[in-house]
Amino acid sequence: VSLEGMKWAKPLNGPMRGKVPSKVSQVLEPGDVIYVEPMPGKEDQFRLRQVPEVSGALVAMDPQTGRVVAMVGGFSYDQSQFNRATQALRQPGSSFKPLVYAAALDNGYTPSTVVLDAPLEIDTGSGGIWAPENYTKKFYGPSTLRFGIEQSRNVMTVRLAQDVGMPLIGEYAKRFGIYDNLPPYLSFALGAGETTLLRMVGAYAMFDNGGRKIQPTLIDRIQDRYGHTIYKHDSRECRGCDAEKWANQSEPVLVDKRERVLDPMTAYQITSMMEGVVQRGTATVVKEVGKPIAGKTGTTNDEKDAWFIGFSPDLVVGVYLGYDKPRHLGKGATGGVLAAPIVRDFMKVALADKPAVPFRVPAGIKLIRIDPKTGMRAGPGDQRVILEAFKPGTAPPDNYSIIGVTDAEGRPLGVSPEADRAVRNGGGLY
Repeated sequence: VSLEGMKWAKPLNGPMRGKVPSKVSQVLEPGDVIYVEPMPGKEDQFRLRQVPEVSGALVAMDPQTGRVVAMVGGFSYDQSQFNRATQALRQPGSSFKPLVYAAALDNGYTPSTVVLDAPLEIDTGSGGIWAPENYTKKFYGPSTLRFGIEQSRNVMTVRLAQDVGMPLIGEYAKRFGIYDNLPPYLSFALGAGETTLLRMVGAYAMFDNGGRKIQPTLIDRIQDRYGHTIYKHDSRECRGCDAEKWANQSEPVLVDKRERVLDPMTAYQITSMMEGVVQRGTATVVKEVGKPIAGKTGTTNDEKDAWFIGFSPDLVVGVYLGYDKPRHLGKGATGGVLAAPIVRDFMKVALADKPAVPFRVPAGIKLIRIDPKTGMRAGPGDQRVILEAFKPGTAPPDNYSIIGVTDAEGRPLGVSPEADRAVRNGGGLY
């Protein structure tokens, strides 16, 4: 084992990590019994391994059927029979936020709706005050819903949850199978409730498949001793699939009568926003897969858990990492730093022989050029432009209004053209 194979073994001093070792003696002493693994592409070369203290889980799922195609419940079954994918109740943190945004998009909001990202204090009763914070401790002023997802802005999400209402968000959480009964407190909009990785991956599968209800399963079908199928998980009917030969008949049709939990256009909007998380947000490391990928990071309070759930059009993969008895993972231990690279590495292999298929745009969606800062329609000479998805009857706003800034009667406050220009030029409105 050379120094190259143990440079990762930086000493831990509480939540802080020490320097990269410069010689083998800083890591090992004569007589140490160690774990090793072969170094890829280097014959007779090994690198140092260790039994990890941090645990975690991975679930990969077919979003069309809910079939679990891969599951890892921990480092070693011999070491622990506890399946963290199905049994560990953990806070999903910001990976829950897409449910908040989906509830908003399904009820009249658009990806270019602007919400105020500025300090907020909420009276919790009995004299208590809750002041949610962003992970970076910074505020960006008025920002679009897309920006809120891409950069995982906590205060924007709380303001949006205030506007939408926690009872509605709780209904969506139940509909998607994440929680059976979400308490109507704003902190739960930031993923403060406990759930399992399997439930979270199942919820993201419903974003991926256009909003159809799926039930995660490990069983495809059950047959009796005569070969007759007595149970089949995939209930979709394929009309015309049993033809023995081609006789100029119509093409086979897959009839899907499953419950719809989300408008397919809303599902595409939130998927497009989560593509931005990978392209320019908190999970840019996943771009290395080289295929269309959407997803969302999650980091809980005090960096106790790190999440990332990502998906292509035909595969959903979720990972969480954390100690079995939750404690601080270390400074900077976010979902984008710890969990996203694992999903990236898994998807690189899983999608290696698959074509780069874009997410399907539902009929009726309009793609309009907008200014990503203001959410308003982009002008002919604008340089900073993205294509945003709008439903029929919606469009970029003609004037600048902000959720979180109201007039004396509680209506969203309109902003003057001069303020519009200030915001376009990078100025903040607080």
